[in-house]
Amino acid sequence: MSFRGLSRPNATSGMGVADHSKDTFLELKRKKVYRYVIFKIDEKKREVVVEKTGGPVESYDDFTASLPENDCRYAVYDFDFVTSENCQKSKIFFIAWSPSSSRIRAKMLYATSKDRLRRELDGIHYEIQATDPTEMDLEVLRDRAH
Repeated sequence: MSFRGLSRPNATSGMGVADHSKDTFLELKRKKVYRYVIFKIDEKKREVVVEKTGGPVESYDDFTASLPENDCRYAVYDFDFVTSENCQKSKIFFIAWSPSSSRIRAKMLYATSKDRLRRELDGIHYEIQATDPTEMDLEVLRDRAH
């Protein structure tokens, strides 16, 4: 009897969240050090890790260009806007990026790990599930934030 495949993470097991991932999110939330953070699943470490961060002056186009075309990712984006009362506001969006062209295994792995990551990232205002760029267009964020 062989148990060779048991040590590999499978699509039904949620991944842990690296401490660095939580700390990076807190820096975005509290200190406004980043405009966005992109997370990926590291299957060898069995946890969600930071793949890329964007500085406070980076644009939404910079953010969307940083997401892979054919693979899943999680991201948080700090969206600044001005209300109809002319007040400067900021809302943090959690984006689950799962393009239709990505592998089924990756989609399952990201779907089963999403809730764990969301629970660890306290302070997110809105969540968006996107399978193509139009589902997370800047207008979508504006509509949700107002």
